[in-house]
Amino acid sequence: MTKTTFTREQIKSYAQLSPFELKNIFIDLAEQAQADKPGQKEKSSRQMLNAGRGNPNWIATGPREAYYALGYFALEESRRVWTADNLGGMPEKHGAYERFDTFVRRHPDLPGIELLAQCVQHGIQRFGFDKDEWVHELTDGITGDNYPVPDRMLVHGEQVVRGYLADEMFDKKPPSDNLSVFATEGGTAAMCYIFDSLMKNGLLKKGDKIALMVPVFTPYIEIAELPTYDFDVTYISASSFAEAGVREWRYPQEEVAKLEDPEIKLVCLVNPSNPPSLALSSRVATQIREIVASKNPNLLIVTDDVYGTFVEGFRSIAADLPRNTLLVYSYSKHYGCTGWRLGVIGLHDDNIIDEQIAALPQEEKDRLNKRYGSLTLEPEKIRFIDRLVADSRQVALNHTAGLSLPQQVMMTLFSLFNMLEEGQAYKERIRSIVHQRLELLLEGAQMKISEDPHRAGYYIELDLLAEAERVHGKPFAEFLEKNYEPVDALFRLAQQTGVVLLNGGGFEGPEWSVRVSLANLDDLDYLKIGHHLRGIFNDYAGEWRTSQA
Repeated sequence: MTKTTFTREQIKSYAQLSPFELKNIFIDLAEQAQADKPGQKEKSSRQMLNAGRGNPNWIATGPREAYYALGYFALEESRRVWTADNLGGMPEKHGAYERFDTFVRRHPDLPGIELLAQCVQHGIQRFGFDKDEWVHELTDGITGDNYPVPDRMLVHGEQVVRGYLADEMFDKKPPSDNLSVFATEGGTAAMCYIFDSLMKNGLLKKGDKIALMVPVFTPYIEIAELPTYDFDVTYISASSFAEAGVREWRYPQEEVAKLEDPEIKLVCLVNPSNPPSLALSSRVATQIREIVASKNPNLLIVTDDVYGTFVEGFRSIAADLPRNTLLVYSYSKHYGCTGWRLGVIGLHDDNIIDEQIAALPQEEKDRLNKRYGSLTLEPEKIRFIDRLVADSRQVALNHTAGLSLPQQVMMTLFSLFNMLEEGQAYKERIRSIVHQRLELLLEGAQMKISEDPHRAGYYIELDLLAEAERVHGKPFAEFLEKNYEPVDALFRLAQQTGVVLLNGGGFEGPEWSVRVSLANLDDLDYLKIGHHLRGIFNDYAGEWRTSQA
């Protein structure tokens, strides 16, 4: 097979792509590198190692077993009501708990039944649920025989998820105000719904000034640039260094101070960050809180906290600024359930968004009353969290809105599992997995990172230019900048070693940085990736020395 070669101009043009699209180019090159080695021995040494995407290679088995056990009970409940060949009825509420208790005692060997019983009991004990109402919601939900009612989220499920967020996002010290939750098709849908509804309700307008705390998950950057929004973006950059050549990935005070500008209507952050994978420091959280208190009280915050469970004692900025913050959380990474599409939007009932809608000019209120007028005779009283639900189905289909009930039940069981000892042990296990992989990567790469107790470790962002200066001094770093494109190293990695990484510049990070996912490969693969990365780095150093001869 003919080896593909790229000119510097071609590499430069490819770098304009989203990193998730550029990844496909690297995958093609890596696969070509494998095909170029016909021998089995050589081919195995060139195995493609794709650390470009964050889909974890673990799953939470316990709550899934409980889910399947619940399914058997739900079918028994259906057949109890109506049986005719493959036809069943809708589960009955009255006596549901007693029948469930009997089912559990009758099937002690059914996989997942013990954990399911623990989850049901925990719901009763912690949240004070009516037994029949609770069991019926789970049973009817997993059957999927009804539209979601309420459409935003099931009543018991919302309380459980709120408890989960209180434990994991608010470090068991939630704000006193009630948090309303909207179950969505993953964090992806949550992002789309939020931007869409903020625009639909006149809280953001095309060309408005917003801020992004970077590096950040690329879609936040790309959404802001779409013609629909065309936002004027201010970047809050995590540009500080722990020491020469070692990035700290923390936000300097002067960067955060940009949020004092009252024209900035919205700031988006991923916390812990993606790719650096660090939770927001208390210093920065305090500074943002002070800015909201004195300089920019109407600043709206969207915080995407999907990696929060990977940091001990994590506390979302939604806990510090509940009135200003929309909380986005996805279950995908913690539970290995990206295919389930489980996410939520949380908004405290006392919030500035509803206040801003109430304060809109009468002309805007009339427009919105017309938009939501088919839902109620008093559309101006619809809260923003419920407008999100309606907008997600173009308002007209609000009566069939909401996340599917089987998905909501899975989300509920994941949340309850976390509240049990087994769930806490699972959490510690997956934390240790990513940190072990990080150590192996750094061992192979011989690179140094800052020590940080708030490191999630789900990803790591390595700045190759900073590393060049740390190891060989500024002349080597200047040589790299002069002679190569920042993504050149990623092309070399894919083509020469079969390793696929993402370019940090695509996340609005340093152009010479690379993102490594620590979630989706086997532990020792990260040692190999580190060795390959150091090999490419050493090749550059050799070329530099040759140029000096």
